[in-house]
Amino acid sequence: MNRLSRETSPYLLQHAHNPVDWFPWGPEALQKAQLENKPILVSIGYSACHWCHVMERESFENESVAKVMNDHFVCIKVDREERPDVDSIYMDAVQAMGVQGGWPLNVFLMPDAKPFYGLTYLPPNQWVNLLTSVRSAFDEHRDQLADSADGFAQQLNMSVSEQYYLTDAAPAFTRELLDSMYQKLAGSFDPVKGGPRRAPKFPMPSIYGFLLRYYFITKNEEALSHLSRTLNFMALGGIYDQIGGGFSRYSVDDQWFAPHFEKMLYDNGQLVSLYSEAYSLTRSALYRQTVFQTIDFLQRELTSPEGGFYSALDADSEGVEGKFYTWTTAELRAILDDDFSWFSELYHLAPDGNWEEHEGIGRNILHRVIADEDFARMQGWTLTELAEKLTATHQKLMAVRATRIRPGLDDKILCSWNGLMLKGLVTAYRVFGADSFLKLAERNAGFIREKLTNPATGQLWHSYKSGVNGAAGHATITAYLEDYAAVIDGYLALYQATFRESYLFEADRLARYTLDHFWDEEDHLFFFTDQAGETLIARKKEVFDNVIPASNSIMAHNLYTLSLLLEKPVDGAPAYTDLANAMLGRVQPLLQQNADYLTHWAALYAMRVQPTAEIAIVGTEAETRRREIDQRFYPNKVLAGTETVSDLPLLENRTPLNGQTAIYVCYNRACQLPVTTVEAAFSTLGE
Repeated sequence: MNRLSRETSPYLLQHAHNPVDWFPWGPEALQKAQLENKPILVSIGYSACHWCHVMERESFENESVAKVMNDHFVCIKVDREERPDVDSIYMDAVQAMGVQGGWPLNVFLMPDAKPFYGLTYLPPNQWVNLLTSVRSAFDEHRDQLADSADGFAQQLNMSVSEQYYLTDAAPAFTRELLDSMYQKLAGSFDPVKGGPRRAPKFPMPSIYGFLLRYYFITKNEEALSHLSRTLNFMALGGIYDQIGGGFSRYSVDDQWFAPHFEKMLYDNGQLVSLYSEAYSLTRSALYRQTVFQTIDFLQRELTSPEGGFYSALDADSEGVEGKFYTWTTAELRAILDDDFSWFSELYHLAPDGNWEEHEGIGRNILHRVIADEDFARMQGWTLTELAEKLTATHQKLMAVRATRIRPGLDDKILCSWNGLMLKGLVTAYRVFGADSFLKLAERNAGFIREKLTNPATGQLWHSYKSGVNGAAGHATITAYLEDYAAVIDGYLALYQATFRESYLFEADRLARYTLDHFWDEEDHLFFFTDQAGETLIARKKEVFDNVIPASNSIMAHNLYTLSLLLEKPVDGAPAYTDLANAMLGRVQPLLQQNADYLTHWAALYAMRVQPTAEIAIVGTEAETRRREIDQRFYPNKVLAGTETVSDLPLLENRTPLNGQTAIYVCYNRACQLPVTTVEAAFSTLGE
């Protein structure tokens, strides 16, 4: 066993028995490289990564390959999910070298940790040849490599403003710019299957969150059509686990058919939010079913006994990608018997399988292209009859699947991803009113407070690993901006769902911490790392939205929401609204160019084109009125409420109306006359 055996990351532990003399990232490895004057090999991946497993089997478990690595390099293994700061630096460096990034990411560094070359997966023979060539270059051309590494390090340390020629500017919230963002984004839409017009296809929830808000303002039917098309095909496609619930990370084709079978918490948390919001607009039964089934999956397979959510499930089981989730036609015929014929038609089975072969036998990915209503009509059934048949067949298949060898579980609990899942659960609760969703959400919030918050300093931790055999769990790694951003967002949602002010005050406290420890006054943006954290060769900022929105864009949303709910300066610093405006102003030139990777920023921009409704509810029926309001699609609002009295700015001096619970609709902190029914409140909102 190598040094990784002492780590808690499941990904690092997977490599603990490699003959490679792996170090975890840390001072021991970096000091060894400098003392022995050796180049460093940093290999970055994550536990659910298919090609990471392939490279491990082919190269890192190979004694002769390991000997070359050990003789010529100080070898460091990094879990990208545990150390996103390290991953971000070296991913940016590799992309600056003109190499397409991905995982496993293998980067060669000088002894001072500055990068000079990198790439992704290589088969073993090519890998050994590369190792030999890199070491020869290090020995024979050290000065040139050092100059190159210095250049990459200098580029990594450029500020966002320097990189993208950004200057201070007040944001101008115009319908014209909003329409321009949408039109440029729409140029990449797939008009047939939804999503982007390319393969592979990733869910990218922030794109569709923006489309929901754009449609709310503009009533652009094209935007709604693309949103619905995408969500429909995703929920019916192979990317979604049709019998067990939950989404895979992406589809390798452009049809949402063949997934890369790993299931990530961050995808499912965001997609629960997205499908819940979309349901509040469309009332699609498919979206409701998708939300409820996905939350069932999360409870069943990714929830820890303590209330935290685990990170991921592998794509592979028994060394084969997708084996746990796919079926031979003969298996399905034997299990389903009389139900096989219609089931085969609905899920597009093929006699020899509709996907890849394993051990000479073709396998099927269950996927659909037709909604329940249409299929029931074709079969001459009612929807109730079809639902009963689906429940029965799914239960049979789940029972068989439960006997299979399961994919590996990445059981580390990440603060940021739990924040995303917390927000998803709260959104689902607000839309559907299922008390079980709120119970799950509040249990998770309690876990974050108890296990991922340092009681001495109040700061967050990034990662938590449950104890084994009754041992206490362990939180590690100073939290990143992504942790604070996602947890603040979750707490703000919880306050608006429950009116429990402790959630709002905790969100406020964490926001103040980020301003003290992450804010860069020069760029008007947040650094990704805490100033009290580890010093690396660069201190980066996360600006561009990807599969997960950028931590800066989430923080901009948070500051804007806090400004509406609290409306006060922060320890003499500018008010939250000024900070949110400064952030939007900084990225507005990028939004004007192309919003493809700024869609969460664009969603906030959309909210600013029209005034945000500030809705205050006061009286004994505050919770009932909140539920009634949340049943309707109205994304550009914040809610505050109390059954008695409150000192919150939106609630201060607000009282019931003639003994009845009153609803105050306010804009820019100026309230209209109170009303006592939700219908009357929405009439006011319409005006």
